[in-house]
Amino acid sequence: MTFKKLTLTALVASTLMTGAAIAGGNTANVVQNGWMNGVAGGQAGDFNHLELHQLGLGNSIFATQDGSDNVTAIGQAGVGNGAVSTQNGAWNMNAVAQVGNGNYAETNTTGFGNSNAVIQLGDGNSASTSVNGAGNSSLIVQY
Repeated sequence: MTFKKLTLTALVASTLMTGAAIAGGNTANVVQNGWMNGVAGGQAGDFNHLELHQLGLGNSIFATQDGSDNVTAIGQAGVGNGAVSTQNGAWNMNAVAQVGNGNYAETNTTGFGNSNAVIQLGDGNSASTSVNGAGNSSLIVQY
């Protein structure tokens, strides 16, 4: 079994074990190199950290967190990448950084005191961010 398959298997297993995830304070870190990779991660509870990195072409990421004081960090370098990150709760942070052409990012938060940040470097990128609730903030920076 390759490192990538082992890491994805562990991530899926931990996502399916919602009892452990609800306890909070979980950390998931996935790094992928190459072409046509995909990763999805989910966490429920408080004080969780979800970090997803991809280097290559045609990659995609889907991340979701429910709870408070959670952080999702997504980094992508390459062409044709896509990222969707959704959070529900309070005091959460969604961060997406993409370098390359044709990238797509979408961040959504519901609750209060949440932040979305998207930074894109390259041509033809698109980004959307939405917040529902009170005291939320969004930022999109494109070069």
